[in-house]
Amino acid sequence: PAIFFSLLIIAVSFIPVFGLTGQAGRLFRPLAFAKTFVMLSAAVLSVTVAPAMRDYLIRGKIYPEARHPVSRVIRAFYEPFVHVALRKPKTTVLIGLMALLSALPIAGRIGSEFMPPLDEGDLVYMPTTLPTISIEEARRQLQRQDAILREFPEVERVLGKAGRAETPTDPAPLPMFETMVKLRPRAQWRTRYVRRWYVGRTPVFLRPALNWLQPEFVPMTREQLIQEMNQRLQLPGWTNAFTQPIRNRVDMLTTGIRTPVGIKIYGSDLAAIERTGTSLERVLHAVPGTRSVLFERSVGGLYVDIVPDRHALARYGLQVEDVNEVIEMALGGAPVTTTVEGRNRFTVNVRYAEDFRSSLERIREVLVPLPTPGEASGGMGEPGARTAVARQVELGALADVRVVTGPPMIRDEAGLLVGYVYVDIDASRDVGRYVDAARGTVEAATRRGEVRLAPGSYLRWTGQYELLAQMEERMKILIPLALLIIVVLLYLQFKNFTEVLIVLLSVPFALVGSAWAVFLLGYNFSTAVWVGVIALVGLAAQTGVVMIVYIDHAYERRFAAGQINSLEDIIEAHAEGTIQRVRPKLMTVGTMLIGLVPLLWAEGSGADVMKRIAAPMVGGLVTSAFLTLEIIPVIYTYWRAEQLLWRHVGELAPARLAPLQWFERAIMAGLVVLLAASVARLYLSSVPAALHVASVAGAALAAASLVAYLAARGGARHAVERGRLATLETSGGPMASPNPTTGEDP
Repeated sequence: PAIFFSLLIIAVSFIPVFGLTGQAGRLFRPLAFAKTFVMLSAAVLSVTVAPAMRDYLIRGKIYPEARHPVSRVIRAFYEPFVHVALRKPKTTVLIGLMALLSALPIAGRIGSEFMPPLDEGDLVYMPTTLPTISIEEARRQLQRQDAILREFPEVERVLGKAGRAETPTDPAPLPMFETMVKLRPRAQWRTRYVRRWYVGRTPVFLRPALNWLQPEFVPMTREQLIQEMNQRLQLPGWTNAFTQPIRNRVDMLTTGIRTPVGIKIYGSDLAAIERTGTSLERVLHAVPGTRSVLFERSVGGLYVDIVPDRHALARYGLQVEDVNEVIEMALGGAPVTTTVEGRNRFTVNVRYAEDFRSSLERIREVLVPLPTPGEASGGMGEPGARTAVARQVELGALADVRVVTGPPMIRDEAGLLVGYVYVDIDASRDVGRYVDAARGTVEAATRRGEVRLAPGSYLRWTGQYELLAQMEERMKILIPLALLIIVVLLYLQFKNFTEVLIVLLSVPFALVGSAWAVFLLGYNFSTAVWVGVIALVGLAAQTGVVMIVYIDHAYERRFAAGQINSLEDIIEAHAEGTIQRVRPKLMTVGTMLIGLVPLLWAEGSGADVMKRIAAPMVGGLVTSAFLTLEIIPVIYTYWRAEQLLWRHVGELAPARLAPLQWFERAIMAGLVVLLAASVARLYLSSVPAALHVASVAGAALAAASLVAYLAARGGARHAVERGRLATLETSGGPMASPNPTTGEDP
């Protein structure tokens, strides 16, 4: 049953992964389904096929655990430690607390992001400029940028695009370029020299070995290449942004923002949105970690307006449609025929040459044909006279040709107009902490009046940060749900909440290693890291369950034989159960590490995700193996000692038992109130005063009840000793000193 429930716990721990949506759900749900089905199958096989196969396959001479050669080596090393830990519980528990406390500042220094930066092998360079750029200038700038990118030896090909394609999924304005940069294989990239500590300090014959461990020439990383490209592409009037092909399309389709962080400004007036956006652009430049920031202008686009003069048209006998047809053919181009080249068909368009439409004066000189002259009455009322009419007239005589400003693109969302602010951040900054700092800066600037929002306008932080926030909100619901189900399963196994809590102590001990591993490897908390942590929680609970089961077996066997009468008896029983568990525990951890550690050196597509899943599991398994084998037996031993004291109190001083039970319930009630208030803080944007009062009341109740419990416990111990002496005097046996180890205060 213990193995069955342990496998169920591992399966249940993946409930939060099933709750992921969007790109995270599509990426990690197959993993969760595969592992869940494997664990459920293993749970069924562990209680059906495994016992039968064990009886059928395990034959011949079977060594007991004490005589097994591997166990003897492990026991010789581990047994002294466990005996010292059980006899010096304060020191052992203090070591565990120090380990937990060491992870707290480390966890606070780890950043957060939605997904790790997957290396797709190629780059997308997306510069943006002001909307006043012309098509010809855009073409020249695009060629200039492509030429700079081709100079990098890591670049194989460059293909730039200005404007938007004929598809509704590509609403790119003319000022936003998209340049696909195909990179060469990593083996062909440049290397850079890094002076190592051993240069000039170690003998020459050690240099090859040390250089193999820490090479002096290291290959350039993708972030270093992007940084170098960004420096070379600092062109006047352009704001740079770098991303990757797949990630760019996913981000554009999910949030509309192509950079890691974006701000959407909602309002009803484009001019007010423009003022807010430009002020945000200035303010965000000062935030540390900002690589570039650009507000996509809502106004400022330049347009050539041709407004027909209806009086002039009437004088020449023309209609507005006649002028529009000329403008369309002369300036825009009109298809006149189709040519067939093999299997391809090409439309042939005709329009004025560039020199005849490149300025307002040239456009005003466009010739508009007049209607065919007909017979009309002559001047001075003389009928029949033929009037000579010009066959063509310049466009400037028929219409007002001028340049006007207007919005280059109008966006609307949620029934309001919207403007976008694109923010690209350095690789050294994580999305979560950057947005926190940027929010504070924007709020301070709003209070100072540097950023003004029109009535009815508001800001919305989006991009990858929006997806990160959505994932965190879902995890706030799904992770407590999974933990609640795990608690129920553990209670079904042990039938005691105290044992359930002791088993769950293995989880924070495992998280210590996870935090250190993620910090030392330089990772941020992301969806991939949380998937690894979720998998680790199930494994940690499983190891705790099996550890407690082994200890319980040894204790119950001795208790049934009447050998549990003092703390020393409990220590010996628990030491026996713990030592029996050490080889299976190390085998379990070793098997998992063999499968996980190679992932930390994985390379290629998908390696970034695999590394972040494996890192918290590797670190957590290492610390869980040590702390579970040392801390849990100590805590469990002294909980059993407390049970032994209560049993003696019930036998020799029953009046003292009720206060102990009441104080224990009061301690648990205070801890529950404190825990509930702490958890509620995670779900409330503003903490009410009542919650502070509840936290203080819960902590005070638990502390006061603990002090009262310890005082009542001391009196109960003395009553037990007096009761034992009275029993000995009544029975007429020899006077024996009371057992000082019975119910000894841990």
